[in-house]
Amino acid sequence: MCRAHGLSEGVLGPRAWTSPRRTPLYYPDAVTLAVDAGPGDVLDGIDRTAPGASVKDSHARLDLAPEGFRLLFEAQWIHRPAGLPAGSPSGAASDRSAAYRAVRTPDELAAWALAWSGGDVDEAALFRAELLADPATTIVAGHAPDGRILGGAVLTASDRVTGVSNLFTADGVPASAAWSGVLAVADPALPLVGYESGDDLDAALAAGCEAIGPLRIWLDA
Repeated sequence: MCRAHGLSEGVLGPRAWTSPRRTPLYYPDAVTLAVDAGPGDVLDGIDRTAPGASVKDSHARLDLAPEGFRLLFEAQWIHRPAGLPAGSPSGAASDRSAAYRAVRTPDELAAWALAWSGGDVDEAALFRAELLADPATTIVAGHAPDGRILGGAVLTASDRVTGVSNLFTADGVPASAAWSGVLAVADPALPLVGYESGDDLDAALAAGCEAIGPLRIWLDA
């Protein structure tokens, strides 16, 4: 996402990843990588000249309140082992069914981003066409028979795992349908990882994921 917005890939340190320039909307300016990461590991390498910087506290160990941050939310890391059956989207004969496939063109991406954002044009602009050129990134969309996008997610592959993020549904479609569709596209030979909370966590667990530990997101007030 940083590359798609013309930013560097940031600085990868022994305890944290940091971006010296502010990252795109909803993406952290710093991420802890080690259990023993401290406030200095994440705060010394980011831009705090204006409010809004965020930190992904991957092990839920930091207390950044004394540094002027507030806890935005807590969630659970999820892991789905490789090799589990993907299942199939529920309600194949209903108007909630969708055919899931990778987004290939800028126009398809624009439609996906609008569905993901609930029609918010400014938020949809986060997803730029440059993402389509990244071989590690697959944006998945579920299409209704009439062309409407009913759900989707972003898959980010590495040699060892595939990350799942931005999973969403529209028009009352249950999250279980999106998970089934996304799993049908993801490489079954790789485990899936991500994080969720609340009802979204329940849907992930029902799709075969397990909760493996907490994380926190901090926002510079």
